[in-house]
Amino acid sequence: MSVRERIEASERALLAATATLSERSRGRERPEEPDAVRTCFMRDRDRIIHSKSFRRLKHKTQVFISPEGDHYRTRLTHTLEVSQIARTVARALRLNEDLTEAIALGHDLGHTPFGHAGERALTEASGVPFEHNEQSVRVVRRLEKNGAGLNLTYEVMDGMRCHTGQKKADTEEGRIVHFADRIAYINHDIDDAVRANILIEDDIPAHVRERLGRGHSMRINSLVEAMVEYGERTGRAGLDSETERVMSDLREFMFEAVYKNPVAKGEEGKGIEILKRLYEHYMADLSRLPEDFRRIAEEDGGHTAVCDYIAGMSDRFAVAKYQDIFIPKSWNQY
Repeated sequence: MSVRERIEASERALLAATATLSERSRGRERPEEPDAVRTCFMRDRDRIIHSKSFRRLKHKTQVFISPEGDHYRTRLTHTLEVSQIARTVARALRLNEDLTEAIALGHDLGHTPFGHAGERALTEASGVPFEHNEQSVRVVRRLEKNGAGLNLTYEVMDGMRCHTGQKKADTEEGRIVHFADRIAYINHDIDDAVRANILIEDDIPAHVRERLGRGHSMRINSLVEAMVEYGERTGRAGLDSETERVMSDLREFMFEAVYKNPVAKGEEGKGIEILKRLYEHYMADLSRLPEDFRRIAEEDGGHTAVCDYIAGMSDRFAVAKYQDIFIPKSWNQY
């Protein structure tokens, strides 16, 4: 028996009836020989961590664009916090931790520069809705590894696609990531807003503080415990209606206090303008795209290729391209 087979046997013996077993995966679009040491979901996790799109997350905005400080979240640190929360819940409920981790690590690979403002920019520039969850799946199917993609399993891509929006993932592990993503970003965005002197703890609605507690750690712990309690009682990933209502109230508060706050989002309009101008520039002449994306334009259309290129940019790369294209350069003659 190989190491992988021993792990799969352990899953059969230890995981809950609602868990997704590695050996029962619906598989990959291109069949591959099983690994001797890792299950299919472990391989997916490793492929995501070693991908270029994962590394680029460290220079992509979470909420605050180019903050002056080392302790504000980026899209990468957000991803790691989602993974930590989701794995904790999955382990407590005896679900497949490797699948959960792979989904969490890959869920934002397709996110634009400048956070959700980047999504709006590409939508407004093109007239076609741009959704980062669908782009995340496109990244791992079509864009990574010079167009070969990562060839991930169905379950991981399904969880990535369904981490936001109305459609629920087919697996309980994917549904955990949906909740973990929201728990993570609401709470770490509060932490960053307090650091930026935009909020103080007492600004948080009283009924939210009463239900979830005060402070970053206590709120997350309360929500994680609520997910575990609900999962143990129902066998499903989720939250009881009262806790979900309170978390929704906290999210609405954050939209009004932070996500729409002109102090927090003061530079957002500039980021939107940068991406719109870049979109128009490349759409006007597709030959300006790098070679790989010109090939995509021939196969999938110019709009898709331009969105692929811009969505993959880090904040700093987008700014650098804008400066290179649109800002006059000093004339030096020696």
